[in-house]
Amino acid sequence: MGLLSMFGFGDKSESIKDFMDKGAVIIDVRTAGEFKEGHIKGSKNIPLDTIASKAQEIKKLNKPVIACCRSGMRSGQATSILKQNGIEVINGGGWESLERKL
Repeated sequence: MGLLSMFGFGDKSESIKDFMDKGAVIIDVRTAGEFKEGHIKGSKNIPLDTIASKAQEIKKLNKPVIACCRSGMRSGQATSILKQNGIEVINGGGWESLERKL
């Protein structure tokens, strides 16, 4: 496993569009304060430091997940955690960049 794939950047077999077509939920893993300053409309704020404890709750949504943050590093960590919990997830990178792709 390369460094890029460890942070959710390496596997581009499914695109953001593919995930959105499947009804993906967008999870923003920044802090609540950062989220309040701006976010993608309809996204859920689950800070990275709580993502592992919320994994089963996220799994119950029964939807694929697109994780985002400010730059893509925290969402990469969240992607790794969620994948370990059997959740279909991709790293959407920075929220502003992701918003432009939607």
